[in-house]
Amino acid sequence: MSALVRLGTGPLSRGSRAICLGVALLVTGSGLLRAQTPPSSDTAPAASPTKPGQVKLSIEIVYFSREERPVEYLSLAEPVLTDAGLRGVEQGIRDDQTTGRFLGHAYAMSTIKVPANGDIAAAFKAALDKGQRFFVADLKKDDLLTIAPLADAAGAIVFNARAPDDDLRTDICHISVFHTALSYAQKADALAQYLVWKRWTRWFLLVGSHPEDKAFGTALRRSATKFGINIVEDRTYEDTGGARRTDTGAVQVQRQMPIVTQNAATHDVVVVADESEVFGDYVPYRTWDPRPVVGTSGLVPTAWSRVTEQWGGTQMQRRFEKTAGRPMNERDYDAWVATRALGEAVTRTGSADPATLHAYLASDKLEVGAFKGQGLSFRAWDQQIREPILLVTSRTLVSVSPQDEFLHQRSTLDTMGFDEPESRCRLNGPG
Repeated sequence: MSALVRLGTGPLSRGSRAICLGVALLVTGSGLLRAQTPPSSDTAPAASPTKPGQVKLSIEIVYFSREERPVEYLSLAEPVLTDAGLRGVEQGIRDDQTTGRFLGHAYAMSTIKVPANGDIAAAFKAALDKGQRFFVADLKKDDLLTIAPLADAAGAIVFNARAPDDDLRTDICHISVFHTALSYAQKADALAQYLVWKRWTRWFLLVGSHPEDKAFGTALRRSATKFGINIVEDRTYEDTGGARRTDTGAVQVQRQMPIVTQNAATHDVVVVADESEVFGDYVPYRTWDPRPVVGTSGLVPTAWSRVTEQWGGTQMQRRFEKTAGRPMNERDYDAWVATRALGEAVTRTGSADPATLHAYLASDKLEVGAFKGQGLSFRAWDQQIREPILLVTSRTLVSVSPQDEFLHQRSTLDTMGFDEPESRCRLNGPG
């Protein structure tokens, strides 16, 4: 059974502590989803140095994606990117090669981009037929679920560096898929922990009308229940379409947002769920009541941000910018973590065998150095990355979750997202 406990340090009243302790034990149904575990393989010791130029192992990593329209952010200050994710794998390959050259491990990258209306299953089968077994998938949920059974059957390893959907970690689990993208639940819990620490426990929740918005809204409601937070108002912002920059000019937005947020019950903070980039950035400074804005706008939970400086983050940023010509974003980082996790497994096992690498990735031996102050690893039951989550504004790092007062019997990183008793997945057994 998983336990989540918040200690009495920091600005919490006795009542707040009681609430946190009251929601500490989380138990789900007894149903389990099990997948066939790859053949067991003893982990070899870390590979020994070799002569310069001698290649012992060759590892090809495939960046697998689908053509799509790039995201147009509400702010013109954010560039429209066509290479998000791709640049992260490229950086990861360069970093893998740093150690690889010394050990005789040669890393290479190939790219498969399926047309918008193309057959993604056929493209993936073709890659498998060529012997490719290691993939970084920059795909949304439906496409990921199309290729996952094929990867399961082939004994391949697929890193999900894009899809945040919670059911991929609780009900629809595949033995081939490791998640380096944070889930909606992880981000919502990271934000909720900080707001509890601040004692901003009365939320006005404003959720967009698109499926992605609703999914994050659901995660935020779950977090509120988990941490004893009161959602005093829960409203939907309907996207009625229109030209983004002509129909939503500053004058119209200035008049609209106070109306959208007026007459709400007394609240401490406005929590926005706008994954679709429709309205969120218009909320700060325009609410009916003068309140801070958090969620997908204002204070944002994320795996990575260009404002990160701690734990060598500045060095990482500069190396990436030197080659990519722009800052690293979250999609880049998630793809980079995937590439580095595989490289770390190859280094430690001295093997390019998918079953051997899978066993190491899913074990408690893995620690990926990722500029977060501690090593990253995967949860055995659902193969989700566990990592500190940054809470940032557009210009600065505000905090990092998990907050110090939230404890866990295994790892404080498991206080964010669905813990083992809450998931029906048992991909590699318990732990």
